[in-house]
Amino acid sequence: MQIFEPVSCLQPYVKAFVVVESNGTFVNRLLPDTSIVAAIRLQGLVQFKEPTGDASLPVWSVSGLRKSFKIAEYGKNSSNILIQFKEGGAAAFLHLPIHELFELNVSLDHFFKHSELNAFQEQLEAADSVQDKVNMVQQFFISRLRYQKPDLLIAHSVQEIKGANGILNVKQLSDNLHISLDAFEKRFRKVVGTTPKQYADIVRMKAVIARAQVAGPITDAALDAGFFDQSHFIRHFKTFTGQTPKDFFHATEQANSLIITPN
Repeated sequence: MQIFEPVSCLQPYVKAFVVVESNGTFVNRLLPDTSIVAAIRLQGLVQFKEPTGDASLPVWSVSGLRKSFKIAEYGKNSSNILIQFKEGGAAAFLHLPIHELFELNVSLDHFFKHSELNAFQEQLEAADSVQDKVNMVQQFFISRLRYQKPDLLIAHSVQEIKGANGILNVKQLSDNLHISLDAFEKRFRKVVGTTPKQYADIVRMKAVIARAQVAGPITDAALDAGFFDQSHFIRHFKTFTGQTPKDFFHATEQANSLIITPN
């Protein structure tokens, strides 16, 4: 996995460009994250393992936020570029209320002309190096960047939620921002892609996992995050990761690496 920083004009909107390559097949557990992610499949196949059957990832796609894990299987000699957007950043390129992407993975054909994407795909295939391909992807998004005035109230609320590790009262947050709860939730969903409560839940569980990976045990991290009922925490954890805490951390130790988190 290689991570590339965005050029300066994309930094307000994009966290990073991530290149995922594989010689052999491998399965990756994708946890819910705070980033909307676009994906460009350069070669090989990627499939999401679904209860109703496998679903192949389109060549160009975008995934909204979600509250539960996904299993992705990367085929032999696969190569993909992931574009991790900052909160609110995807709206600078996609003409759609971002919350409509919640729990979905859709083709970018919905947002850009099919002929444009096909032509650009051919250019990418002709590029010699990974760096050249990433540079071309950056130029593609720069050319499609539309003026997007940032919503400073929502940006501030995102930082408040992150600063509190997701442990805060959304109604109190809206009161502190001098906005009604209903208006706050509508603005937050439109910009970020989910409700402030759902967003805070993602931040909180990610903080629990991160702390347990460093300091452990998981029960201490759960208590500090406000989970006072063990059975409730385990249910929430299994929805988020697809595993019990014991199985999850055992698998992480076996892999000897952190899980890739893009959607």
